[in-house]
Amino acid sequence: MKWKYCWRTCCLLALHIVAASGELFEEDLTLRPLRDGKLEARFSFTTLLKGATPRDPQGLAEDDEAQHYTLFPLALGQILREHAVTELHLTLNAGKWNYDHWGYPDEPGVSTGAELWAWMGESVPASLDARWQGLRQSLAGLFCASLGHLDEQRTTSPTLTFQPEGALPNFTYPHQLRHATLPSEHVCTENLTPFLKLLPCKSLSGIASLLNPHKVFDADWHGLGVHVRYREGTGVEVRLAFQAVFDPVRYSPERRRDWSLRSVFDRSIERACPVARANKVRVELPSQASYTISPGPTDVVDNTATYTINSGEEALDIAMQWPEEDSFQYPDTSSAPPLTDISVRRNLKGTSQADARLTVELTNNLPIQVSAGYLEAMPWHLQFYLHTLKAQLDGASRDDLVDILAYTPPVPHSRPALLQAVLTLPPHATLQLTMDVSKPFLRYTEHPPDAQRGWDLPPAVVVPFAFGELSASNDTSAEESQLGSLRVQERAAVQGRRPRRMYTPVLLVDLATPDFSMPYNVIIMSCTLIALIFGSIFNLLTRRFVVVQVDPQSPQEPVPAQADADAGDKAR
Repeated sequence: MKWKYCWRTCCLLALHIVAASGELFEEDLTLRPLRDGKLEARFSFTTLLKGATPRDPQGLAEDDEAQHYTLFPLALGQILREHAVTELHLTLNAGKWNYDHWGYPDEPGVSTGAELWAWMGESVPASLDARWQGLRQSLAGLFCASLGHLDEQRTTSPTLTFQPEGALPNFTYPHQLRHATLPSEHVCTENLTPFLKLLPCKSLSGIASLLNPHKVFDADWHGLGVHVRYREGTGVEVRLAFQAVFDPVRYSPERRRDWSLRSVFDRSIERACPVARANKVRVELPSQASYTISPGPTDVVDNTATYTINSGEEALDIAMQWPEEDSFQYPDTSSAPPLTDISVRRNLKGTSQADARLTVELTNNLPIQVSAGYLEAMPWHLQFYLHTLKAQLDGASRDDLVDILAYTPPVPHSRPALLQAVLTLPPHATLQLTMDVSKPFLRYTEHPPDAQRGWDLPPAVVVPFAFGELSASNDTSAEESQLGSLRVQERAAVQGRRPRRMYTPVLLVDLATPDFSMPYNVIIMSCTLIALIFGSIFNLLTRRFVVVQVDPQSPQEPVPAQADADAGDKAR
């Protein structure tokens, strides 16, 4: 009881100190059961620095004003001020997000590997490209990632796809976007450790204590993100996010989809973070199957159970069970309707190491026309033949459905290719895009250590941004019309929301690779020849060959050692 009151006193004291500093910290955990038996978990840690503004890049030549942080991550704040970054988004993901079966993710940045994009104002003292390079190097050292490889050969400026999520201050010069991806980068414990160090309570208390590396990195999909934006009139906001998709059926010996915090993370929430203004855990409740959830939630709103973590209470271990199920039966994914408005598939066909064909299929799952932005930011390792671009709708040629907005050709060893287009997708139709590409020859020093594996190509990005009227076709069934009406209502409900990006899976391209084993073979053969030649010549120079005549009639003289032994025996 004594320790309980001491803990409450420390929490109240910490809250008073934080309130006086003008910084706010909130943490949130959202758990969402998926229809294929998996569980999505999204951790969100938000820190708001009240009254703060991004640094004007025109003042980089002068000393920056002193910054005093209490909850705001100091290491990240110094990087933002040093390079005058207005908005920053960094994601490190491992795995492939399944849009058709999992739906839209809570965090849109789910591209495989590393993705970094930032809005920065232009300046005279230091060029924007120099600051972009310094930002990459600084973040690489902070998160122990290979972000230094995001050089000018991977950097683009797709302003139509990556719009700022916050406000941009009115500086003297306009803002510019820099975007780069590295699909071969993987997230690991060495990235999670510095991520947790940016939190006020680290992983000692609060929701962050559930981030057990042995469990989260065993998930089917996992990734972390750092998002910084400027909220005009409020301050600078930093949001650290971690997202993962777990498979409780794989962990259960009885093949059940029951889960709990202890079974998923091997931990429970022992106590709240004392400096957090809000500590909440939200669980989205299923709408069809019968289930039980324990303990009872603090509140239930819009089919979402909310738990408030308070200091001094017992450890929180949320559990959800389906008592009527003996074992979970995976649904037939081939007949299940997709959970997103658009389904995207992309592949690279061709057996030659010089030429190939890029194919992209976009399926509109709605009964209304959809306009979507399409982005391809391809390294110069794969060069487009834009004049071969063809569009087919259900087998018929429809080039009028593609509107090329911008195309930047690649420059070998210097600049990637950038293709931005607007696609018009008729209701319940599949649009297929095909384009011929060429594979250039690389210098032998440009190949990665595992050159025989191939090169990872970054994903394409699709952003639906306009929805048309409901299709009035006569061959639409009543069930499809009802489903279409429901989806149209959903579209009307989210009319004011920002469009959500969709990423295609990464591609693996096989480029012409030299025989890197040849130097090894040459070295081995040369050493063998030298050893044989040197050994033969050395024997000829150092040995003396003498012809010994042996008379077969004379008795053989005893060996000296044997003769001495016989003489000794006679003496005895």
